[in-house]
Amino acid sequence: MIVMSIAWATLAAWLYLLAARDGFWLASERDEGPSPAPAQWPRVVAVVPARDEADVIGRSIGSLLRQAYPGTFRAIMVDDESSDDTARVARDEAMRHGSDQLTVIAGKPRPPGWTGKLWAMAQGIEQAGETDYLWLTDADIGHAPDNLLRLVARSEADGLVLHSLMVRLRCESLAEHALIPAFVLFFQMLYPFQRVNRPTSKLAAAAGGCMLVSADALAQAGGIKVIADALIDDCALGAALKRQGPIRLALTRQAESLRSYGGWRGICAMIARSAYAQLKYSPVILAGTLLALALLFLAPPLLTIFAYGDAQIIGIVSWTVMAIIAQPMLAHYRVSPLWGVAMPAIGTAYGAATLISALQHWRGRGGLWKGRVQAQLGGEH
Repeated sequence: MIVMSIAWATLAAWLYLLAARDGFWLASERDEGPSPAPAQWPRVVAVVPARDEADVIGRSIGSLLRQAYPGTFRAIMVDDESSDDTARVARDEAMRHGSDQLTVIAGKPRPPGWTGKLWAMAQGIEQAGETDYLWLTDADIGHAPDNLLRLVARSEADGLVLHSLMVRLRCESLAEHALIPAFVLFFQMLYPFQRVNRPTSKLAAAAGGCMLVSADALAQAGGIKVIADALIDDCALGAALKRQGPIRLALTRQAESLRSYGGWRGICAMIARSAYAQLKYSPVILAGTLLALALLFLAPPLLTIFAYGDAQIIGIVSWTVMAIIAQPMLAHYRVSPLWGVAMPAIGTAYGAATLISALQHWRGRGGLWKGRVQAQLGGEH
């Protein structure tokens, strides 16, 4: 009786995800398709917070300086107390391009109540002065030459206050093939893009690697300081701006991550950095999440291998649905569809990283990023 109850609960959960969560797994929200050019191209300032990014900042800044944008455009890089040559490499890249569009400023020490990235971003926004849009992009992202043009055209056509793109994350190593498509898939599971983009829905989210923000809407929302302590800053910004007007979140191939995520340990560390913050630092929500992950990802293979009769059949069907749900994202990343069969192991790895995230937080090491422990800013400390 218990086994059959678990089997039916597992199948019901996967059928719900397949059919009743806004088709998140279809990966249909993309930035493909042209938008009409506005009558006048608005002013844009890119703001790039950078901390110890010397290995990638040249390529990132170079991609900004190559933007084929018809309107007024300039970029500000905030050197967030780097211990390497981030600022020099950025300036050298601007000189190589013969461009005066880049301003590099030295970030000031982080005041209490701010995460490092948001404090750097706030300084860049202040330096930007009068502008129509702020293009908030990470220092390890490379952009196609027409990315800004496309972002602005769609934002102007649809009256968007926030236009965010989920950049194509680097996916080359074995560990990246296994875990990176699932990272984006699980993000879409939490924040179905269609629902995020629906003005009548309260759900909001964004992807921090590439966000075009209406400067007026940001000011009306209270400025970047309203999310000063947010560890998951992109989604916090999405929520703040959706109260000001329409937002859009989509997949893209027009921007991509430039840095390798390394092996299994490196990717799990990336997941663990903010997983417990996503659960609002709640032990109760953590326990419920781990139980749900066990039901979704452990139960199907266990039923398939160890059960018999109807329970085994249900386990096989659940595992099959799981593999089907993974296929569009695997195709987006151009990796083998057979990774769908490995979803039980992948989901279990994410559960382990979530538990590690909580343990790190309890030990005072939550949100560790480039030598900074930041999670306690948003936690119970």
